[in-house]
Amino acid sequence: MPDVTGGFTLTPEERASFHERGYFGPFKVYEIEEMQRRWRVERLRLMDRSNAVYQDEAAQSGNTNISNYDRHLDSEFLADHICRPEIVDRVASALGPDVLCWRSEFFPKYPGDEGTDWHQADTFANASGVPQILWPDEHKDFGGTITVWTAFTEANEDNGCLQFIPGTHTRMNYDETKKMHYSPDSINQVDKGGVRRGFFGYDYRELQVDADFKPDESKAVSMVMRPGEAIMFWSTLMHASWPHSGKTDEMRLGFAGRYVPTSVRVYPGTEQIEEYGGTVSLERYGAVLVSGENRYDHNRMVTRTTLGHPFTTR
Repeated sequence: MPDVTGGFTLTPEERASFHERGYFGPFKVYEIEEMQRRWRVERLRLMDRSNAVYQDEAAQSGNTNISNYDRHLDSEFLADHICRPEIVDRVASALGPDVLCWRSEFFPKYPGDEGTDWHQADTFANASGVPQILWPDEHKDFGGTITVWTAFTEANEDNGCLQFIPGTHTRMNYDETKKMHYSPDSINQVDKGGVRRGFFGYDYRELQVDADFKPDESKAVSMVMRPGEAIMFWSTLMHASWPHSGKTDEMRLGFAGRYVPTSVRVYPGTEQIEEYGGTVSLERYGAVLVSGENRYDHNRMVTRTTLGHPFTTR
């Protein structure tokens, strides 16, 4: 493991725990009041999509989860956020010094919304059937991405916080080469073991390797977080979220940055994303180098600029 010496680097004990459990945290990125203050301003700015990299009708409509992707490419606040040392130092201490942020996503949950299915993601081909990240052959035993999920609001069991099953990140229970069937009419309609769960119009059970597999929810832990706290986890970790009970009228909002080493191929041979009932072009997309150096030429990249957009294609 390369020596990474950032101010928030995982200690050897923290790194060992991360590799054993599949997650680390929660840890503080912002003070509660700072997060609340910033989000009051930024949520209004983000309503302006004129500089968003995905200008396709599907993304603009807001009716597809793709509209939540990669707003760090047109928002100064989110561009700063994905590069914050509280996040990047910890990620680099697990992945090595050369790290890309290849995607970000918002995860809102409104009063009455269903929970998210138990799932794992390795190549992120789960919705489209097309791999979105591929690790090099010499690291074929690895896979997935490190996700850093930051609570922009309160996140608890009443309003839909994350759930993890520790230690489940080393074995995939789902076959992402299968393709799920998109059925938006099923949203908020499916009871799974007494809990309303879905996957943005999909049913993740369709990808199970073993049709009789059931996650051991007796081992699940809830990630209760305050505004400004973050949790770092492997995407191959079994994870889900609770439904929003509606006991409060406040939404739960998480923002996820996804990180891989620069050696990983991002959207290989792909010119557009087709999933969640929508399609967006990758013409203006680029991954962001957040740590170290990029010694490869296989990925679309963007670089930070002080004029206009936070990033520009190179």
